[in-house]
Amino acid sequence: EMVDFEPPGRVGFTHLTGPVPHAVEEFRLEEIDGGTELRYGGQVGIDFFALGRIAGRYWVRPQWERAVRGHLDDLRNRAELRSSRARARSERK
Repeated sequence: EMVDFEPPGRVGFTHLTGPVPHAVEEFRLEEIDGGTELRYGGQVGIDFFALGRIAGRYWVRPQWERAVRGHLDDLRNRAELRSSRARARSERK
């Protein structure tokens, strides 16, 4: 992977090898209403003309998005747990 950092709010990934010939992802942190929102975007390209487009749309892309969603859900759960523990510690003091 090639990783591209644009501090403070963007990390991009270009997959150089793997099962698909073109895969680019981007994670952005954006300030919204005094909070921070994590946004994800990406592109996946597949060879084999029409067959590749069909496979990409109905098989690769849904699996890719499900995997990313699972990782982001896990990240959110861990961040919320960390935040609640920090809040509990500060309330005990």
